[in-house]
Amino acid sequence: MSAARPATSTAVVFHAPNDLRLEEFPLPAPGPGEVVLRVTACGLCPGEVMDWYQARKAPVPLGHETVGVVADAGTGARYAPGTRLFVHHHAPCLTCRACRRGDHVHCAAWAARRLIPGGLATYALAQAAAVAADALPVPETVSDEAATFIEPLACVVKALRRARLRGGDRVLVVGCGVMGLLHLMALRARPEPELLLAADRVPARVAAAVPLADRALDVSSAPLADAVREATGGGADVAIVGPGSLEALEAALAALAPGGTLLMFTPTPPEVRWPLRTHDLFFREIAVVPSYSAGPDDTREALRLIAAGLPVASLVTHRLPLREAAAGYAVVRAAAEGRARGLKVIVTP
Repeated sequence: MSAARPATSTAVVFHAPNDLRLEEFPLPAPGPGEVVLRVTACGLCPGEVMDWYQARKAPVPLGHETVGVVADAGTGARYAPGTRLFVHHHAPCLTCRACRRGDHVHCAAWAARRLIPGGLATYALAQAAAVAADALPVPETVSDEAATFIEPLACVVKALRRARLRGGDRVLVVGCGVMGLLHLMALRARPEPELLLAADRVPARVAAAVPLADRALDVSSAPLADAVREATGGGADVAIVGPGSLEALEAALAALAPGGTLLMFTPTPPEVRWPLRTHDLFFREIAVVPSYSAGPDDTREALRLIAAGLPVASLVTHRLPLREAAAGYAVVRAAAEGRARGLKVIVTP
């Protein structure tokens, strides 16, 4: 055991909805190419309160929006102790056909957990594959809080790439929680959008989008499609749908102009079926494109945007210690359901 590395790590573990526990895990010495991170901050992801998604993996340690300082390094590790580091919780092999095509999330090696026990912990072992493929030193000019946005912003970067943006596009972001606002920030940094619309039915979230969008639409009492057509004169060219619900997908589909793209940013539960009107899709030439997670190219672009001044840390509304992580997830859940104000929750061990 290194003087800088304790024998165990305290981590937050999901057992069931509203059953999160602090547990102790052995913290092994790093092997070749591995590093042990002393976690300095971790963001709480809205996806971690999708109970159907977590329950199928339970019990499972939480946390993947992590930044830390290398406390111990194995033989041949690329980063020395003292390096402040982001490490992606998944890692592609970088050599298979999927990786060569840039489809990193479809690499057979992708799904394995690469932060042990998890990122929401006092210490985490970063496996060699993750250190080699998707670990980034954090510049001194980027705060720990801002660095926790590397992974979620990378998901946004990938989504915008898959959305096939073109110059003059009228872009609609459906859902103005923290991920919707990150989309708006990233879109503001791009040249393509001619008009940037945001829509939500929770007044506080609509208000949060006002500084970032050309029009922030409150659709609590009026159909989304009507509000978008009034604002655009014909519909959106790209609709990015944050909520993982058929209601949101159907509303966004109706708000698209012919030739438009619907970007699915969040999954629906596995039993959900969407009865699409394929006749309409064909003649309107609508593309439905999902976007899942992010790869090494996306995390690098996300860090570049953050280092260049994208004001992601302005979205932080709650800061809590590790022992209060359950309360943090309660804030995330209440905000997602529109029952309380709150955007980003940051936990510091």
